[in-house]
Amino acid sequence: MSISEKVTIKPYEQLTYSDDFMFGVTMSDMELCHDVLECLLQFSIGDLEEVEAQKEIRHTSGGKPIRLDIYTRSDSAIYDTEIQNKNKKSINKLELPKRTRFYQALIDTDYLDRGEMYDSLPDSYILFICTFDPFGQNRALYSFVEQCLEVPGLVLEDGTERRFYNCTYDGDDVPEAVKRFYRYVATGEATDELTSRIDEAVMVARKREEWKSEYMRESVIMQQMRVAGLEEGRAEGREIGLEEGRAEGRAEGRAEERMNTERERKRADIAEAKLAEAEAKLRAAGLA
Repeated sequence: MSISEKVTIKPYEQLTYSDDFMFGVTMSDMELCHDVLECLLQFSIGDLEEVEAQKEIRHTSGGKPIRLDIYTRSDSAIYDTEIQNKNKKSINKLELPKRTRFYQALIDTDYLDRGEMYDSLPDSYILFICTFDPFGQNRALYSFVEQCLEVPGLVLEDGTERRFYNCTYDGDDVPEAVKRFYRYVATGEATDELTSRIDEAVMVARKREEWKSEYMRESVIMQQMRVAGLEEGRAEGREIGLEEGRAEGRAEGRAEERMNTERERKRADIAEAKLAEAEAKLRAAGLA
């Protein structure tokens, strides 16, 4: 089977809210996005000024870019909301902690590029909605803020917070609205007003031919990139293997050369010792 045959594209009609493309399409609705954020954050966020799906941020022309699933702003805060599936990867391969660090850095840099001062940076929340337990501690939510190691309770208060939502959690110690949202992400079962609206948005999106065309176009591009990456990785692996073989051969050659040199040195030492012994015998016999 070729590499390209192994890479499959999920049919557009089967996409759910937990699929990256469908998540971006449905959450582009400002009112729906607003209500999902308030459900997850459990506090009022005020009115949203903008909602942007798949926002790309790049600090320099040659720098590594990021694409935020849903980037939103209110008058006081920035929200980056990501849907995260494992996609057959290990949790370590997803690199979620380091990714949120990089995301935060570029979000702040992008804002300050507008000429703002440091103290005008708005609060920011990076939210990862996970279809798995990202830290394996069976928690509904993992929230992280900067705080002092030496002084318990002393928080840096830099206005940043990173949250990871574990949608596989089925305990009762979470707000009912959050529990119903988790259930919808995990199973597709709509059980309240918010999840019913999300589900309706998904059903409507599935019928939009222009979004289907956009999904297929992006999927083909991503497929080509993955295939190219796999082929490049294999080629690189072969080159690495050849180079390792060459290096190993050079190392073996140097080792053999050292062994030959050592053998020659030992032979010379033995010959010199025998010559010294013969001269000693001649002197003892009065012949030298």
